[in-house]
Amino acid sequence: MSHPLQDQVRTLPERPGVYRFLAEDGQVLYVGKARNLKSRVSSYFAKNLSSPRIALMVSKVASLMVTPTPSESEALLLENHLIKELAPKYNILFRDDKSYPYIRLTRETWPLIGLHRGSLSNNADYFGPYPNAYSVREAVHLLQKIFRLRTCEDSVFNNRTRPCLLHQIKRCSGPCVGRISQADYAEDVKAATMFLQGRHQEIMQRLTALMEQAADKLAFEQAAQFRDQIQALHHAQDTQIMDSHQAEDVDIIVAVEQGGSLCVNLAMVRGGRHLGDRALFPQAGNQLDQASLSEVLSAFIESHYAQHPPPGKVLVNVSVDEAVAETLAGMIGRPLPMDLPYYAQHKSWVELAINNAQLALTQRRRMQSLQGQRQASLLAALQQAGLPVEQLNRIECFDISHTQGEAAVASCVVWTHDEKEGGAMRRADYRRFNITDITPGDDYAAIHQAVYRRYKPNEKAVEGMRPDLVLIDGGKGQVAKAAEALAELGRSDIPLVGVAKGLGRKPGLESLIFTDDRAPLHLDSDDPGLHLVQEIRDEAHRFALTGHRGRRQKARFGSRLDDIAGIGPKRRKALMTCFGSVSAMKVASIDAIANVPGMSAELAQRVHEALQDS
Repeated sequence: MSHPLQDQVRTLPERPGVYRFLAEDGQVLYVGKARNLKSRVSSYFAKNLSSPRIALMVSKVASLMVTPTPSESEALLLENHLIKELAPKYNILFRDDKSYPYIRLTRETWPLIGLHRGSLSNNADYFGPYPNAYSVREAVHLLQKIFRLRTCEDSVFNNRTRPCLLHQIKRCSGPCVGRISQADYAEDVKAATMFLQGRHQEIMQRLTALMEQAADKLAFEQAAQFRDQIQALHHAQDTQIMDSHQAEDVDIIVAVEQGGSLCVNLAMVRGGRHLGDRALFPQAGNQLDQASLSEVLSAFIESHYAQHPPPGKVLVNVSVDEAVAETLAGMIGRPLPMDLPYYAQHKSWVELAINNAQLALTQRRRMQSLQGQRQASLLAALQQAGLPVEQLNRIECFDISHTQGEAAVASCVVWTHDEKEGGAMRRADYRRFNITDITPGDDYAAIHQAVYRRYKPNEKAVEGMRPDLVLIDGGKGQVAKAAEALAELGRSDIPLVGVAKGLGRKPGLESLIFTDDRAPLHLDSDDPGLHLVQEIRDEAHRFALTGHRGRRQKARFGSRLDDIAGIGPKRRKALMTCFGSVSAMKVASIDAIANVPGMSAELAQRVHEALQDS
């Protein structure tokens, strides 16, 4: 029996594009890209499909949407965007949308080195990407020790009058106060660049030649500095046991299955140095069980290199779909080798990545088990106390942060649990509320406002997401106000519990407060249920405090500039970008302020006088 969509498929264009399969209710089931839309989509309606997962998906397809694109590479980018936006049930998804960190080396008179995330600009050189921020900081610390490049921002560098602590501990050459010539600093920058490119032997030869030249000129102190650099480089190479001794850029990507769970581990080698790895876990609901390791690996590689620059080579532990290699080659303009390891060094890298993936799966399973124990323990305790709670798959917690009533901010954090993923904080559902129109310092009114705004009917963030339990960081008064807000919204059916701090605010002495007259519930300090409450409460406190500090800082810094005639949002932003803080601006000269884009000598004089009087 033919599929109802086959007539539509016959009319599809023979050109690149993206297709979407939809269910009867309009839900997107699958998003894919094709070099030839007609040929690719037709293959889904063949008699024999290679994947049971795809066969199940096709049986549920009710409609089809296609978007032709000028090229296959553009189809890949559109596919990646739609998968992340729509999260189709039958696609293999990875939470890999965070930007990877780079080492940034600016192009200016006195270049700055440091960590960078986000888009890459033309005013700096970038080295990476690195798998995590720790790897970047470790590399920067090593470069500071060997080459002593500055890491301070321009707002600090331009206003130094004496060397900082980093210069005193020999981690910076002190260019801000003229402790090194521009030519010598440029030599250090050049050597650091060579190091990041993996040209270690060239650096050794160059530093040795400079040391000998300095010794011939009887500049023994300078020669000793070059000697120390050489020794530090030798030590760095000796401790880098994963060094391939070749300036190669390689990504090692492996897919591992363990106990029904899948993990993709990405390790990075840049300039021959192993920079560490990152474990990622596919998100695809119940359909993931039927996905092969090759499918998972191909999906990750396609998604990853649609967003991040590829290395010279990729090592894998299972074969990758040839169509993926062809698509990426068309997108980046060159072939990207994706091979199983052959050389001993490459085999050791792949084996290490596999072991790390297995370890990540084991740790994740243990964490899920622990969260499940905490969830079960808290549920049992609340039910024993008589609270009408049937499950605890979604818990939301509120907290308030302010400084003597100033810049009050409420936070709402979310903890969720499901059978596949276990329990974890769900950061995508977090919300902050700037508290307004209340008496400063009135925590009761603040909680009432936050809860009301969170659960009011037009709050899109909670549509269809009724929490099984709401926690309030506070005592009887805060709980009563939260219950009042829920009652006003007709949502008194949501279980509500307060978390009151114990004597001396000591962890483990908390008590759970109810909305009625029943006695507070005290759990043992080692009770897993209490540990879950503490974890969620502490996260709510952290999230509220971070928001409060940002609002307070913006209010304090912004108001001092906003009161100055002629300083609007654009000039304020330019000033803060240049100086970093009002404190740095306060000690700056009038000429330095006047040099900021958009500022005049008259405005600079006005800003300088206003800040001196504040």
